[in-house]
Order: sequence, then C-alpha cells, then structure tokens
Amino acid sequence: MKVRMYQTNGGKNLILDYILNLETKEKQEGLTIIKKLKDEGKDALEELDTRQIEGKLWEIKFHRHNRIFYCLVSNEDIYFLHACQKQKGKAENFNINTARKRLREI
Repeated sequence: MKVRMYQTNGGKNLILDYILNLETKEKQEGLTIIKKLKDEGKDALEELDTRQIEGKLWEIKFHRHNRIFYCLVSNEDIYFLHACQKQKGKAENFNINTARKRLREI
C-alpha cells in the first residue's frame, strides 16, 4: 500500500514531523504503523485500533492518546490527513475539522 501524507504548500510533511517529534516509544509505534501499512496493505488496518469518524474520514489510535486521521483513496492508497494527541472538547473538534478540511482538499 502506498502511504501518502498531508504536506503544506511549501512541502513540509506535517504527519511525519508530528511522529518524529514524539517520545521514543510513541515514535517507534507511529513509524511501525506506517511500515505495517506499506508492507501489509489494507489488511493491516484490521489489526490496528481504528474507528470511523464520518464518511471517508477515519482515525488510527496509537500509544493511548495519539491519533492519525486518514482516508482510503483506493485499496492500494491511504492518505494521512492530520496527526495529534487526543483531547477533549473544542481542541478535539478543531483536530477533526482540520482533518475534514484536508479531506476536502484531496
């Protein structure tokens, strides 16, 4: 599976930057998720902690409080839209809205 990640107009990979700035255990888990998806494809999603947010917008939960919002473009293509720590209330709505906006862009 091809794993695509949201980038700014300037080419900055926000998802990978988020993962690489996590503490060691969390970073390893995030990088393992990417590798697993690349190696195993869509089947890997069944083993990961995922849930549907709405429509084509889904999230992968890892290391208790980290989230990667994504959509499947095809059976061989996944697009990571946003990564963040789980929060409550307005902060959580902001993160979901950010993922929604990026989903509309693609």
